Amino acid sequence: MKKKLTFTMENYLEAIYELAPEGQGVRLTDIADRLGVSKASANSAMGSLMEKGFLSFEPYKEIYLTQRGIHFAKDTTKKHHTILEFFTSALKLDYETANADACAIEHVISCDTINAMRRYMNKEECWCHDEETDFLIKHPETAGNTATAEKAE
Repeated sequence: MKKKLTFTMENYLEAIYELAPEGQGVRLTDIADRLGVSKASANSAMGSLMEKGFLSFEPYKEIYLTQRGIHFAKDTTKKHHTILEFFTSALKLDYETANADACAIEHVISCDTINAMRRYMNKEECWCHDEETDFLIKHPETAGNTATAEKAE
């Protein structure tokens, strides 16, 4: 069984994904600034994420997400944006409150709940990353009542 990423590690992946378009690198300084942490803390997190196969980097060079990191970061980012949109459009929360709550909830919310929010907003359901199996799981209702999976390489 794989050990689940901490919320902090998920936030690092999301920050890297948002700072650098796919295939491009990002500087450690930019990640630290984005998350309001020291460069030493960010560097330590990069080492942990590299060991888990989410990114690649060499000291003093740009940091790149691996395919696994991109899949996971996309999933977390999609969850955040879905929750944020649901809170602001359906629940009419102000942006600041909705964004802060989405940031906290994105780490613990199930794919079923995300997809229920997306259905409520008439949006296509999404693939969710299952860290236990390292597969992307499509919601059964959008896969002809048969869940499908794709290896996150």
